[in-house]
Amino acid sequence: MENSRSCAFFALRLVHRGAYADVAVDRVLRQAHLSDVDRRLVAELVYGIVRRLRSLDALIDQLAKKKAHQQPPDLRTILHLGLYQLRYHQRIPASAAVNSTVELAKKNGFSGLTGFVNGLLRQYIRLAEGEGQNDKIDNLKDPLKLPSDPVKRLGILHSYPDWIIEVWLEQLDYCETEQLCTWLNQPPAIDLRINPLRTSIDTVEAAMLAAGISVSRVHGLPQALRLTSNTGAIQKLPGFTEGWWIVQDSSAQLVSHLLDPQPGEVIIDACAAPGGKTTHIAELMADRGTIWACDRTLSRLKKLQQNAQRLQLQSIQTCLGDSRNSPQFQNIADRVLVDAPCSGLGTLHRHADARWRQTPETINELVILQKDLLSQAATWVKTGGTLVYATCTLHPQENEAIIQDFLAHHPNWQIVSPTTTNSSLAANLAITEGWIKVWPQRQGMDGFFMVRFRKEAH
Repeated sequence: MENSRSCAFFALRLVHRGAYADVAVDRVLRQAHLSDVDRRLVAELVYGIVRRLRSLDALIDQLAKKKAHQQPPDLRTILHLGLYQLRYHQRIPASAAVNSTVELAKKNGFSGLTGFVNGLLRQYIRLAEGEGQNDKIDNLKDPLKLPSDPVKRLGILHSYPDWIIEVWLEQLDYCETEQLCTWLNQPPAIDLRINPLRTSIDTVEAAMLAAGISVSRVHGLPQALRLTSNTGAIQKLPGFTEGWWIVQDSSAQLVSHLLDPQPGEVIIDACAAPGGKTTHIAELMADRGTIWACDRTLSRLKKLQQNAQRLQLQSIQTCLGDSRNSPQFQNIADRVLVDAPCSGLGTLHRHADARWRQTPETINELVILQKDLLSQAATWVKTGGTLVYATCTLHPQENEAIIQDFLAHHPNWQIVSPTTTNSSLAANLAITEGWIKVWPQRQGMDGFFMVRFRKEAH
């Protein structure tokens, strides 16, 4: 693994054998001796290719005699690497993309097929009408042929399964669905949440600028700073060891503002690990009160404890176990958060392979889990108390349908719309029914759904 393309190839091979993309990248980079620039290129190639698998396979189908799925798996991956660089990575000269891909084929058992690899990539260049123009492809003509059917057209062009496109087209028009597809194919932004118990947003902003890192504030979120330049290792940024901040997307920060925890209260976070929202709740309560952080995975609870320690928060207690079976919490909580496990369709840009791992069948399984968690968590809340349900998905089955089912079976609960005292942003985003759906292409942050209920007396 002497260079970035070889590393990317071996990581992609692991992905195709079942590894998660981030795990595969991490494993390969730990064994490689590469510069920071090359390490970034490996990550970009792997995540980009995994995202764009459907588009890249469609190109192979069009340019080769054998369809993509009929190619030897490693050769298919090598072609993905070459086509991805030509189509999506404009900073790499076309000749470098072709030559490095041919070399990769030669070194990985396909020396007899280097002519095929070279010919297919050069055919792509010719079709794009970019050959000889400063060694760049201008994509004046798109070699990717697209069907007229809107679902398949968007699915092939932007590389999503048809069923996800269908879910979005049921909620958005064609133009906005395409904007969402484009947005979720971009590299994710990194947002920080400033810990007001240790510092101020002004202090962190000044420290970042002094370190040559540009940041911007996020309107309506008083603790949010977005990193707008390349940062290097997060742990090396100013204020990390001092507990000045934690990485948390703006949408996720909105959830705890909707919960609106107060000092001295008892709060339960039903699906707490790795602790982004739990620690935010503690900060909003001035670290005064009791927060029960529940999760069924010990390793993830340990990560939560590490985050709480770094942020120097004392009010969090952990509870290992399945929140669907925790009768000890009955009627003790002022507020409960159910940040439910979900399909993650609002955060596909953060998890390159998620679009291929989720299916309509996995959605059905998640819906059962979400209903059970919400019903159980409702028993923990005192009369007059608050329950917030949140997901990072944009699937109505996991969001609106869950809420309607919950209200149908729990007549003593009602939705409470956010007010400007909770968060001006939350109040602005809430629709007539009282819940909030954050659309990435509109708000410029992760896709999220959240709703607040109040428990009335019987």
